[in-house]
Amino acid sequence: MAEIDCMEKTSLADAVKRLGSALNQLETAVQRRMDADRSLNSLQDDLQRLGEDRSQLATSLDESEARASRLEDANKDVSRRLVTAMETIRTVLDAHGG
Repeated sequence: MAEIDCMEKTSLADAVKRLGSALNQLETAVQRRMDADRSLNSLQDDLQRLGEDRSQLATSLDESEARASRLEDANKDVSRRLVTAMETIRTVLDAHGG
């Protein structure tokens, strides 16, 4: 009978050790999962910020392209006016013997 009690205590002690080991593994797995979830949330936040930055950059690019187009048009107009003014000056100088 004492031998059976000793065997039961050994079996119980082994079961408690296995349970403890299983709980440690479970805690480790839960911690890894929580870390992965935090990492995923961080990546999702980064992705959202990148999307917002991209949108702002696209808007800025569109505005810059529109401004560049207006400047190009103004440059062409100024160039045309300068050519006209130079031709007028040349005509006046030729007419007055210059």
